[in-house]
Amino acid sequence: MRINSVEFVTSADRMTGCPPATLPEIAFAGRSNVGKSSIINSLLKRKDTAKVSSTPGKTRLINFFRVNNSFHLVDLPGYGHARVSAAEKKRWGVFIEDYLTKRETLRVVVLLRDISIPPVASDTDMADWMIASGIPFIEVLTKADKAGQGEIARRVNAARETIPADGAVLVVSSKTGLGIDKLWKEMSGRLLASDTVNHSEIVHRG
Repeated sequence: MRINSVEFVTSADRMTGCPPATLPEIAFAGRSNVGKSSIINSLLKRKDTAKVSSTPGKTRLINFFRVNNSFHLVDLPGYGHARVSAAEKKRWGVFIEDYLTKRETLRVVVLLRDISIPPVASDTDMADWMIASGIPFIEVLTKADKAGQGEIARRVNAARETIPADGAVLVVSSKTGLGIDKLWKEMSGRLLASDTVNHSEIVHRG
C-alpha cells in the first residue's frame, strides 16, 4: 500500500461522536497491550500516528484515521486488562458492540492476538462473537519477533481453531516489519470490494 496522506479525524466515546459514515473502515481490535497502536503505525509508516503506551487500557476512545482521503483505519479500545471500573468496562463494551454491529461502512476487523502468550478466553470469546454476529475479521498474531519458529507454528495452529474454515492467520511484527505487507494485501482486498473507496489510492508494493 502506498501511503500518500494520513490524517487524524476524531476520537469518539459514543456512536454520535463518530465521523459521518461516508468512507469504508477497517477496525483494529485486541486485548490491552497487544500492540494495536504499534501495528497501525507500522502499516502507515509513521512513528506516532497512533499513540503507543506501556499502560494497558490507555486507549479509551475509538480513534479514526483517514488514509489517502479514501478510507479510515479505526483503533478500538483494548479489552481484558484495563484498570477501570466494571461500570466503565461495561460502557466500553456496549459502545464497541454498537460500532461493530451498526457501523455500515465497516469492511473488516483486524483481530490482534499476542503470539508470545497462550490464547485466552477473551480473545476466543471475541472471535466467537464476531462469527456469530456475521462480522468479517482477519486473525493476526502480533509480536512475532518475541517467539521462535516452533512457538509460532503452535500459536498459528491454535488460532486456526477459532476462525472460519476459509479464514487466514497472519503473523506480524511491528519491530521487524514481518507480515506487514501481507496484512496490507488482506486489508486492501476488503477495500477494493467497496464501491466507495478510491481504487487509485490502493497500490500494492511489488
